[in-house]
Amino acid sequence: MTQSYEQIQKQIETLQRQAEKLRVREIDEVVARIKVAIEHYGLSAEQLGFGASTNGAKRNAKKAAPVRVAKYSDGQGNSWSGMGKRPGWLRTALDGGRTLEEFATQGASPATAGGKRKAAKKRKAKIAYKDDAGHTWSGMGPKPRWLKEALDAGKTLDQMMA
Repeated sequence: MTQSYEQIQKQIETLQRQAEKLRVREIDEVVARIKVAIEHYGLSAEQLGFGASTNGAKRNAKKAAPVRVAKYSDGQGNSWSGMGKRPGWLRTALDGGRTLEEFATQGASPATAGGKRKAAKKRKAKIAYKDDAGHTWSGMGPKPRWLKEALDAGKTLDQMMA
């Protein structure tokens, strides 16, 4: 007997629900085993790679990921730095009537509790060199075409200083 499209879709939905239940159960079991191991060995967050390095080795600052301070936490192991999309546990709590301020930790300041960051000030490049046509160059980066042409024509950088 052949099955209809609708019957197969219902089977898929049933299997997806079963798979999700199994996944949640397996995750709970794994987390429980990890907690037992942490307790048994007395491991710290730093030893697990969740804090400052304890081995004294210097890490390359360019390659090291920035340390995110938890600005919001539910006290049950869930935390959020305030950067990026709000995690599911926080969205669920906020939808349930809780406020963001209830989850603020010591890492959150009143200025950042609303999720707004101070706008970074742009530095204006100092003008180091200028020609008669109004072209400018800060002295940083490659020399622009107009400067190369002026130097080729016999001008010096001293003559073009702003």
